[in-house]
Amino acid sequence: MTDTATGGSATGDGGGELLRSVEVEYWVIDEDGRLTDPGELVDASAGVEREFVVPLLEVKTTPCESTGELREELFERLGRVVERADALGKRLVPLATPIYDGEIPDLGSERTRIQHRVVGDRFEYVRHCAGTHVHVEQLPGREIDQLNALTALDPALALVNSSPHFGHESLATGARSMLYRWMAYDQLPRQGELWSYTDDTEEWARRLERRYESFVTEAVVAGCERETVESCFTPESAVWTPVKLRAEFGTVEWRSPDAALPSQIVRLADDVVGIVERLGDADLHVGGDPYGVGDEAVVLPTFDTVRDRVEDSVRNGLASNAVRSYLDRMGFDVDAYEPLSAELREWGSLTETDARRMRLDCADRLERDVYRRRPLIGD
Repeated sequence: MTDTATGGSATGDGGGELLRSVEVEYWVIDEDGRLTDPGELVDASAGVEREFVVPLLEVKTTPCESTGELREELFERLGRVVERADALGKRLVPLATPIYDGEIPDLGSERTRIQHRVVGDRFEYVRHCAGTHVHVEQLPGREIDQLNALTALDPALALVNSSPHFGHESLATGARSMLYRWMAYDQLPRQGELWSYTDDTEEWARRLERRYESFVTEAVVAGCERETVESCFTPESAVWTPVKLRAEFGTVEWRSPDAALPSQIVRLADDVVGIVERLGDADLHVGGDPYGVGDEAVVLPTFDTVRDRVEDSVRNGLASNAVRSYLDRMGFDVDAYEPLSAELREWGSLTETDARRMRLDCADRLERDVYRRRPLIGD
């Protein structure tokens, strides 16, 4: 996934509503359901970019002051892309994996080449992943509290699990999370896994620097030039941990959710920002029991509890009563979500014909979602 800005940085003073932005990746298919190059879709709207693999497109918003503004901008931009896609005989697919039983070609950048050298053949897993990033404006003096809160909220990835498949086989309710965290970076586990709570910004900086040096060393051992690696990666961009402080953008970034329908993404971003905003008035306690989100205090569970619930969210999603109970205590209305993965997992193994039909069906759902909720604005 790319490490690019979402249209600007949040620079508020911490009062009122926090700025928020999203980046969502979608697979591009032709009218027969086959993966294809986005082509002219990148010119359909502001905030639309190529991703590092050929059939993947990213749509991002600028920092927005409210959920209403975020919804309007995301749907307006997606609407323009969907309209251009219709004219070109292409579709967008809101699935976390392409359900494609073969290799996904990349665009051949130097950055990707280095990652492939370091990760090896397992980097193919990453090429099959499409996700969502949620950026939340940093509250001055509360950045680490926000980072720790989003760490505890990581099991909320279950709310938008959108694909159980790797290739044509069912892997887990959240196949992308399993591929990304536990399979692609198996040789570099600290690069891709969720990190434990952090005490302060200095500790966070030390963690980043250690992981960066480890990555650079692995790249050099794999035959890359140190100067080239250091020109392509910074300590902040060289790790893929799901929750990150982004000094460059002034945000805390949550990278765990799957690609999903835009209405689901907006709801999730609204819920997450709403919980994080409580830190402006509430005390934060780490490792308490009972844990949960209240009006006067936010009590985070132990990291061991978080890690257990994350694994359950990836493997079983909302079918797990433990996950549902956890998310309810952390402030989410679980019943408001209908993740696609739970429905698609009933298919089990797929043929190529099944996979194309599934992509086309999900493209239909995205278009209905966009046209039902897109604001009426003129050109």
